[in-house]
Amino acid sequence: MNAKTSSTATLNERAQTALNDNFLRNAVKFTTERLRTNKVSATDELGNWEEWREQGRQIRLHTIAHLDYYLSLFVNNVRALGGHVHFASDAKEAIEITMNIVKEKHTRSVVKSKSMLSEEVHINQVFEQHGIEVVETDLGEYIIQLAGETPSHIIIPAIHKNKEQVAELFSNVAGKRLPADTAVLAGFARSKLREKFLEADIGMTGCNFAIAETGSIALFSNEGNARMVSTVPKTQITFMGMERIIPSLEDLEVMATLLPRAATGQKLTVYMSLINGPRRSDDSDGPEELHVVIIDNGRSKQLGDPEFQEVLNCIRCGACLNACPVYRHVGGHAYGWVYSGPIGAVLTPLLHEDKELANASSLCGACYEACPVKIPLHDMFVYQRRRNVEEALTKKAEQLGMKAFKFISSNHRLFHRILRISQLGQKPFVKGGVITAKIGPLKGWNTYRYAPKLAQHSFRDTWKALDTELQFELQEMGPEMKDRLADILKKRGDTHESQ
Repeated sequence: MNAKTSSTATLNERAQTALNDNFLRNAVKFTTERLRTNKVSATDELGNWEEWREQGRQIRLHTIAHLDYYLSLFVNNVRALGGHVHFASDAKEAIEITMNIVKEKHTRSVVKSKSMLSEEVHINQVFEQHGIEVVETDLGEYIIQLAGETPSHIIIPAIHKNKEQVAELFSNVAGKRLPADTAVLAGFARSKLREKFLEADIGMTGCNFAIAETGSIALFSNEGNARMVSTVPKTQITFMGMERIIPSLEDLEVMATLLPRAATGQKLTVYMSLINGPRRSDDSDGPEELHVVIIDNGRSKQLGDPEFQEVLNCIRCGACLNACPVYRHVGGHAYGWVYSGPIGAVLTPLLHEDKELANASSLCGACYEACPVKIPLHDMFVYQRRRNVEEALTKKAEQLGMKAFKFISSNHRLFHRILRISQLGQKPFVKGGVITAKIGPLKGWNTYRYAPKLAQHSFRDTWKALDTELQFELQEMGPEMKDRLADILKKRGDTHESQ
């Protein structure tokens, strides 16, 4: 695991590593801007985007509010189709269930389509520890698997890699030097992965959406690999987050309209597959066995929480990452876990206990505006910061600083005196109208920008001067002007009496 992905480093250390990586920053900026532009074009062409967003939000709100009912309906329908359903309360149980299936099938190799949940439970590392070959078949996931890294983006895992870096990784696998040519590299990956599809004993997939009324599993992909993973191997294991459910196929139509447009600006993903149980006698392909592992891993703790339950509405489109000014500067590895961007900064403290990520936001609200199901992530950052304060998780210096501010600001005379002292005390540090010194709490801020100086006259002083001037002008007015002023104020409905 490299420095970028190390979860032992602090948020500031990870961010600093990313900020010093010019290629990373340029690559992330270029790709996220392109995705945002594509999204705007696709949503404008669709029309009534806000109505679609609200419809998506209502579907997710309804589903999560009745999650027990829809999960029960889905499970019954999967079993009626001949599938097996397992429940895992946490990552440990998910691994145990999976390994039992793997051992029963005497598995030597596993192929996987893209699944953030499998990253969450670190199933690949477990396979490797047991001598089982595991291969990611999504091109981006395959690249970062070879690099020994975690995804840098929910939709585009290898957003931080260029052709030269990919060529080096693929050359190590090929045993010969491959050119940094996109067509050549894609061709190599295609031929290599085809071998793995044919050899694999088990195929593993994630789950974009589970349809309760039919027991179906919906997979969205642009490369066709998910379809290969779910049809060629004899056994299929699907990892499903307990919240990844929707009531009906009609609701899937809404989600299939929202997700690709929000994620990449596509009208529809290239491949959308519906899996309805294992292969039947008249089917030409498909697995002989289907195992669906429904995983909690901390999700149920958000049910009934008025501040965080809506985070379960997420459809994993990545739109909030593309809109977030923090993500666009530091990329995904600075977040330290599987999920990055605004959704990661909210989910990670809830599922993984990394509470400092609540500070990885400017609270600008761009994530809410981008979200196709209108999750108020910017509000959730505030809720988490408040909880951090209540649990005394903030730095001691910050706690003391806020107590001092409370004491000073609650006494207007003391506040005014401190303000005057500060206006005088800042003079040695002011250059060109700004404070450039990198000292104390200004050290981090002034590394990348300058702090504005305190105004020579405070608002209180300015208001007092204006009030004095107004009183003087009123005294100089004649009776006629005062009467006219009174009439004007009366017509405006002003309750204040004229002088």
